[in-house]
Amino acid sequence: MTHVVARYAFAVAAVIALVAWVLTLALTGPGAVSAIGISAVVAAIVQIAAFALTRSMMTQNVVAGWGAGSLVRFLTLFIYGLLAVKVIGLAPVPALVSLVLFFFLSTLLEPLFLRR
Repeated sequence: MTHVVARYAFAVAAVIALVAWVLTLALTGPGAVSAIGISAVVAAIVQIAAFALTRSMMTQNVVAGWGAGSLVRFLTLFIYGLLAVKVIGLAPVPALVSLVLFFFLSTLLEPLFLRR
């Protein structure tokens, strides 16, 4: 199981790094680069943890695993929106758009690594 999670983590890191680089070219403004960087780190950690959760629940119920992973992502987005924008003061558009995009694209990778 850990081998699959490690391969998924590598793929997620590669996709997030590439997308983060493209976003830094597209979203230029004060604080955009740091907001995208912090979002990338948060997304990578949450995605890998959510994938491990989904993978561990796969033996009992695949749909429940995916649902739990989706719930973790939505809660992370909500809490990140409050903390990163309101408390830390990151630029809201780059922070939230990048986090959603990182979550979306790395979630699309999951079925490739969940095959038995």
